[in-house]
Amino acid sequence: MDKVDIAVLGLGTVGQGVAKVILKNKGRWRERCGAELNIKKALVRDASKKREVELPAGVITASWEEIITDPEIKIIVESMGGIEPARSYLLDAFRHGKNVVTANKDLLAEHGEELFEASEAAGVDLYFEGSVAGGIPIITPLKQCLAANNINQVMGIVNGTTNYILTRMSEEGIDFATALREAQKLGYAEADPAADIGGFDAARKIAILASLAFHTRVKFRDVYVEGITSITPRDIHHARDLGYVIKLVGIAREENKHVEARVHPALIPVSHPLSNVRDSYNAVFVKGDAVGDAMFYGRGAGQMPTASSVVGDIIDVVNNLRKNSTGRFRCTCYEHKAIKPIGEIITKYYLRLHVLDRPGVLASIAGVFGNHGVSLASVIQKNGRNEGAAELVVITHAVKESDIQDALRIIKEMSITRKIDNLIRVEEN
Repeated sequence: MDKVDIAVLGLGTVGQGVAKVILKNKGRWRERCGAELNIKKALVRDASKKREVELPAGVITASWEEIITDPEIKIIVESMGGIEPARSYLLDAFRHGKNVVTANKDLLAEHGEELFEASEAAGVDLYFEGSVAGGIPIITPLKQCLAANNINQVMGIVNGTTNYILTRMSEEGIDFATALREAQKLGYAEADPAADIGGFDAARKIAILASLAFHTRVKFRDVYVEGITSITPRDIHHARDLGYVIKLVGIAREENKHVEARVHPALIPVSHPLSNVRDSYNAVFVKGDAVGDAMFYGRGAGQMPTASSVVGDIIDVVNNLRKNSTGRFRCTCYEHKAIKPIGEIITKYYLRLHVLDRPGVLASIAGVFGNHGVSLASVIQKNGRNEGAAELVVITHAVKESDIQDALRIIKEMSITRKIDNLIRVEEN
């Protein structure tokens, strides 16, 4: 093969990054993958729009039919984002025997099963390294390099926006709103940051990672989600005093054929490898029965890091095309494991609450916790912000989520309770 023709769907941030990488290294592809990479078509809504990357005349088109009916185009790179029309285009591409590379986490977290079945039926490739953690290789390691392992945990910081915000809050003592405005000004956060700060972006990525790690289909709706909007400098200060940092983490674990998948803020010990992941960097921590602990770290988002992963996938597909071996890697979700409800998880908890400052209050609260099987590991009393009130900072022993929530419902209604300020899970594994 002298040349492989490619169509790029969407010339936004990622699509232009892919074009930049391909054009920049134009003279090296024959040595790296045995064939020239040629962007033959790029699908856009507005062909007249000015873009960073300049493509030859005739490449940019607004016609999907022009792409799908071209037998010379062997690889479709989907960088449109969202569900539709991306889903319909990719299913159409498989029906026409075209290989697909995508970084679309939304689409894979919702319709991964349908897409993998369609690609396998067509005997073509579906690669998606760029869908999780940008430029960090994690999909291929889970599918291939770590395939010998029974993986029991994947835990990661997989959203750069929230990690940047929490880093600034931790290191500068600023509040959430100020850190968010700073992130938006620097381009780390969108004008509408809801998907990031609400944890939904990370939840889609954890759904994908859990599906790969545990060989069972985990969808976005299966992931329990909390964002970071409730985190305050006071919580960060208390966590530091107790030997923890606060991060938004995605956690997927398997035990006895039950899978838990969740995204939420967590107190992580300063000794944990994830505690030192700062700013917009991402990291994924994996536990396997053969490899032990492994961590993958780097730029988790951005135009060029994501383009790096996408073009890496393109090279893999080209090598498969040269050897007539596309479709080698089938979907690995061959098991059907139950999803554990959030109420059934067992972990430690950090609790901050304001109560009346008088004798017997702590004993009353401890009694409620004891009646619900919640054992307290430590209790620190701080001066309250209001006269006559005290602030209690509590760390529990490992307890079932439903038990601590039941206890808090009673404590919230007690006359001695001014306010339950925050409840954050503690992850030490």
